[in-house]
Amino acid sequence: MDLRGRDFLRTGDFSTEELELILKRASQMKLAHKKSQPSHQYLAGKSIAMLFQKPSTRTRLSFDVGINQLGGHPIYLNWGDLQLGRGETINDTGKIFGCYVDGIVARVYRHADLESLAASSPVPVINALSDEFHPCQALSDCFTIIEKKGRLDGLKIAFVGDGGCNVSQSLAEAVLQLGGSMVIASPKRYSPREELISELRKLAKGGAALQITEDPVEAVRDADVIYTDVWVSMGTESEAEDRLRELHPYQVNKELLAISAPESIVMHCLPAHRGEEITNEVIDGPRSVVWEQAENRLHVQKSIMSFVL
Repeated sequence: MDLRGRDFLRTGDFSTEELELILKRASQMKLAHKKSQPSHQYLAGKSIAMLFQKPSTRTRLSFDVGINQLGGHPIYLNWGDLQLGRGETINDTGKIFGCYVDGIVARVYRHADLESLAASSPVPVINALSDEFHPCQALSDCFTIIEKKGRLDGLKIAFVGDGGCNVSQSLAEAVLQLGGSMVIASPKRYSPREELISELRKLAKGGAALQITEDPVEAVRDADVIYTDVWVSMGTESEAEDRLRELHPYQVNKELLAISAPESIVMHCLPAHRGEEITNEVIDGPRSVVWEQAENRLHVQKSIMSFVL
């Protein structure tokens, strides 16, 4: 399969077979990394713009390091430091980027802006997070689940908390495409929008299913994976008081964990607000795989870039 020149805005733009191909190379890259073998120089001589409208720790580090390891040159650009911050259109910016760089990694507030950038840019755009989707995180999470469980097909993945957040939506999309079943537990007003739920269900492979519930106990019962994320994300700070109150029953703690499958694992994309969406004893406990998740961002993103760039 030739994926060169493709934008990576969401996993749903790729087939199950294409996603599996990316994961296979990510596994090979991780093995080579563990053996301290040099990475294949897929990006030799290429310059990659890293356009960030939102701050980041893991995303910036993993992409910067990954581009370097693949032989490329990362150029970090803060949205506010460019002419974008003074009114230049995204379409004009995309065209200009295409004159200078070989690819764009963009972390933005609005997914619509990302789509405009991709439409105007002659070079591939990789979504490093938008308000609707976080595909690099989701595919890395699927990679981690497969590492820990040996498969994704037939597993039950439970997301508990803000079900309409970008991580939950992208995770559901990727999990369903790869054969796993997804349960999202959140208050009704924090659920994914109905149009997206219908769209995601159409992507489900084999016997995979998507369930939406307001009951966190129902969601995690016999679940193989329990996943959560922060309740107050960038851009929702004005809702913090309401969110903390309404989402408190969805905290991932030892009581909730006890309802899940005996060998279940706990995931969190970080940063974590300890004591809010997850307790210390769970995130630091023996079932937590959050640090492996963070590391796997490097390997999966390297694989994505090696194909599309």
